[in-house]
Parts: sequence; C-alpha cells; structure tokens
Amino acid sequence: MKSSHWPCLIIATVILAGILTLPVHAQSMPREDIIDVPAISDGLCVSNVFQTNMVLQRDKPVHVWGWADAGEHVSVTFGGEQQEATAVEDRSWKVTLSAMAASSEPRNLVVRGEKKTLTLENILVGDVWVLGGQSNMEFELAKVENGSLEIISANFPEIRILTVPYGQGPELKPGFARLNEWSSWFGRHLRKGDWDVCTPDTARNLSAIGYVFARRIHKASNVPIGVVDASRGGTTVETWTPMSVLREMDSELTRAKVASFDNAVAEWDAQADLDKRITQHRQWIEKQAKDGKPIPDDKKQEPSDLRPGPIGNHNYPGHCYAGMISPIAGLSVKGAIFHQGYNNAFDGSAGADMYRDIFPEMIRAWRKAFNDSEMPFGILSLCTDGYPQTRDDYCEKMFNAGIDIRAAQYQTFLDFYNAGDQRIGFVSTYDLRRRWYHPQLKIPAGERIARWALATEYGFSQQVEWKPPMLLSMEPLDGSLVLKLDTEVSDPEDGAIQGFAIAGDDRKFHPADVVYAERGKDGRGRMQYDRKQLVLTSPLVPTPTHFRYAWGRNPLANLQATGNKDLPFATQRSDDWKMEEVPLGVLGEEVARPISGGDRNKIVQALREQDKQRRLKEAELFIEANRETAKSD
Repeated sequence: MKSSHWPCLIIATVILAGILTLPVHAQSMPREDIIDVPAISDGLCVSNVFQTNMVLQRDKPVHVWGWADAGEHVSVTFGGEQQEATAVEDRSWKVTLSAMAASSEPRNLVVRGEKKTLTLENILVGDVWVLGGQSNMEFELAKVENGSLEIISANFPEIRILTVPYGQGPELKPGFARLNEWSSWFGRHLRKGDWDVCTPDTARNLSAIGYVFARRIHKASNVPIGVVDASRGGTTVETWTPMSVLREMDSELTRAKVASFDNAVAEWDAQADLDKRITQHRQWIEKQAKDGKPIPDDKKQEPSDLRPGPIGNHNYPGHCYAGMISPIAGLSVKGAIFHQGYNNAFDGSAGADMYRDIFPEMIRAWRKAFNDSEMPFGILSLCTDGYPQTRDDYCEKMFNAGIDIRAAQYQTFLDFYNAGDQRIGFVSTYDLRRRWYHPQLKIPAGERIARWALATEYGFSQQVEWKPPMLLSMEPLDGSLVLKLDTEVSDPEDGAIQGFAIAGDDRKFHPADVVYAERGKDGRGRMQYDRKQLVLTSPLVPTPTHFRYAWGRNPLANLQATGNKDLPFATQRSDDWKMEEVPLGVLGEEVARPISGGDRNKIVQALREQDKQRRLKEAELFIEANRETAKSD
C-alpha cells in the first residue's frame, strides 16, 4: 500500500467504525431528541458504557473508567462508597467499586473531577448479559412471529437495554459513540449507544432472542437485568476474535485466512482504485450522452473518495472484536449468549474446520475480556436455511457446510463440558424451522437459552432442564449401529424417529430405520424396550460404520428428550469425513479444497443418484412386502 494513502484510509476506517459520525440528513433525518456523544469527550467524561438507566453487575467488583485532563483527580461515588483515581498521561482513569448485592432501588453514580461533576441517575444493581453474534441474534422483536404480543407486554422497568453501535478495527477501540446510526438493513436510523428502560417503544428494536431471554431471567430471578447487544449481521467468527489471538493460533487454516487479508491490504492501492472508478464514470457519462439518456444530478459528480479497501471490511479478522467488544471489555457482566455461523458456511468444509479451530478461542477471549475465566457462555446453534430436507432429497440436502458449522458448535460445547466446564451452555435451533435464513421463530429460541441460564445460574435446575440428550457410546452390531444415550428419547408426536443416516466404508449415507433396543419380555410375554438405546439400520447399508444426525441445513429430524422438555438431540456425527469426500470416490482419491463449481455439481449429481437408487430400492421392498401380504390373504 502506498504510504501517501494512509491518512485518507485511516479517516475512512474510523468513519466506518462509527467513532466519527457523518452528517445524517443526506439519508434521512434522525430523531431530534438525540444528540450524538463521541466515544471520548473533552475534559472529564465517563465511558459511554456507564450511563443513566444502566444496570451494574451484582456480586462482582465493578470497574468504572473514563477520561479527564492528565493529572486530574477523579472520585466516583455509588451506594455510599467512594473510590478515587488520578488521570494518567493518556487522560484515562479507572476505579473499582466493591461487589454489591442486587438492588431495585434507583441510585445515582456521581463522578467528580476538579472542574466538573457528572451524575448518572436511575441505576440498578442486578445481572448484565452480553448478546453476541450476527443477524439472527440481532433480528429485532418487531419482525418475529408473535413479536407484536411481546412488544405490547414489554413494560419492565427493571430490564435495561443497551445496543452497541457498529464498530470495527483494526485498532482496539477504547469506547463507542452514542448516536443515530444509519442501517441499510432496517432502512432508517437507529438510536444506538444509549441505556434505555424496557418499554414497548424501546423493546421493539431489541434482539428478539435477547429480549425473551432477559424477560424470562428477570421474572424468574426477581433481580434487575441489563442486556448489552453487541451483535452485527453478516459477520464471521474470526471477526469476533482478537487479532492477537488469531495470529498466535496453531491452525493452518486460520493462519491462511489472516495471511490472505494481510496480503490484500498490502496490495491495495487506493489511488489506483479511485482512478479506475473515475475512468468507469467517464465512460458511463459518454455512453449516456451517446444514447441520448439523461444524467441525474446525483450521478454527474466524479468519484473523489479514497476507499479503505480490505481494511474497511467488517469481517477482516479481529475487526468486530476491536470495534464492538473492546469498547465494553472490562465491564463486569454475568455472562454472554452467542448466535452466529451463517457467514462461515460459504467456504465449504475448510470454513467449518476453521470455525472449529477458532470458536473455542473466541469464547476464551470473551471470558478474558470480561475478566472472568468461568463466565457463563451460552451457544445457540446455527439456524435453518432453505427448503426442508425430505426422504426424496435426503442425501442431496446433506451437502451443505452450514451443517458442519452447526456440528462444530455442538462439538465445541462438548469439549468444554466434558473438560468440566459447568458454565458452558448449548441449545439447538434447527427445529425452529422456516425456509428463510432469518427464521422468525425467535421467541422459542430465547426461551431455550433462558432455560440453560435459569437452571445453571439461578438455582432452577430442579424445575427446568436444559441439557440436550447426549450420546454415551456407539457400537456396530449385526449390521446395525447401536447408540446409547444418557436419557430417554422419542419423537414428541410419538411417530417414527427420523433424522439419522448411516454409512459404510463407501461413505454413502442413507436415512436409517430406528427402533429401540429390546430389553426382553416381561412376565406377560410383552416385549420391553430401552428408550435410551437406539438401533439404526438400512437395507442399503449392510455394514454401517458411522452415523450422522440432523444432517441437513433444514433437516428432517425429530428426536427429543422424552417428555414435555423441548430438548432436541443436537446435530452431530461419528465420522470425520469432509463433505467434499462424501460419497467416496466422486472426485478421486485426493480432493483439494475449496472445490470448483464443476466439482460441486459432480457431488450433487452423485448424491441425487444415491437418493434415486434408494427410493427405487424402497419401492421394490414395498412391492415385495405387499405381494407377500396379498398372497397370504
């Protein structure tokens, strides 16, 4: 990159990060009652994460920080306690208040400097939860099924809401601005960066999952709840992970991803890009004139801006962490919930493998950011996309990297859980299905992750269950696979269990017939069944070696814990085969990733043929069975 271009690039990047606020009247007028507040003001100021109407975290030391003139003495008073600090050379100061019990009593936090006093009013003490992820976490209450019912009921003065403005790196941001931020997704300005009391008006734009989660937690615990929404649509797991962490990872795929971005930045020439756009604009003007077409006033001006290039991409590794988590790092919080994965599904199995490497490190990094190595962290698995998987296209619909992402999320949970982590959580969302990749069934998703928090963090483990049925073992036996689970399972509608597929060494998966293992007969000669053991078979897989479950982006799957528990068996598999190598041999012995579009079509055609052959076989078996029945009649 040419050094002469850096000043313009830095300014452009800062603007993109939301630290500087551009005039908004060119797009649409913002609300007149909101005045933009910069991340760091002149003179004495407090970080914008501390405001009137906020919730402070109970039962933990509370760190409060801000800026003042270098050398200025600052005191912070709250709940009868006063702590003092002196601003250092970079103007920053920080104090720590003692841990406090939950309190619904509105109190003031007073920050005094040598020339100015700041008073933050109506502050409660309770639990603060961070909401993270991409658009399905960000998806607002007003757009979901039954959202209007939730909105008119959203009168909760002890629930407080903060939405962090979009921000990005590369530098770690010390704070965020309070502003009216233009959203192309919503087509209007959204008020961001302000703590609000939960009302129908303020709740409608909050994350639907986050709102339902907060509502359940608040009503069950009877303590104030604060939610900090730090989600952003269209983001990847690597952008939510600190760049310093990514660079230190022993992951070939992660190193390659970071290197590709580094190279793109090094090769970017902002002036050459501008020159190209100017040339294209002039050619367009000439063509319009030649064709006798008018040139709108807003199209007459030649481009003059130097674009930031790759460094302006919000999915540049580490960017969203730097711009949206770093500004709130150090805040005392209860925990976090996270719902993401869609944008990592575009890179095939390599993207899923990288996700598997990065996601555990992201969780650890967030825990470190909030000064709690055991911070509760709840994972909501990737939601559905596309038309539902059926028996007719079962194998074809197994070819989708989003399924691998979902399995990687569950495996990450298992790794933490099996290592003794009692504060990791997981819920499936694949059965909350709609064809759109923003399924509007967010209220049940919020309820599920709230059950995890209530059972593990609020003392309701005897009243509610959260943990999905877990696989204990798998054993090949007489042409079948026998799965042992830790709890009884069934189809909640008492029908046939669907969602399992099995394969042999040829890697040709077919949907499995599922029955419970037999225990033996009782005293009356009736067969008894073990509902914790499933026997998987298929006439097309005589010697099965592996299984997959819920292996579709919008899967045909219905297994849950028995009873009215709403606990689906998670997307998972026993094999480690790459999606580009299933079935075996379509692309030869060695497959280079990522595969071409032509190779992708070859695999899809092979899977379609596999579905066709299975349906023909099933038809033959059906005809034969009915022929024998007809003979006996």
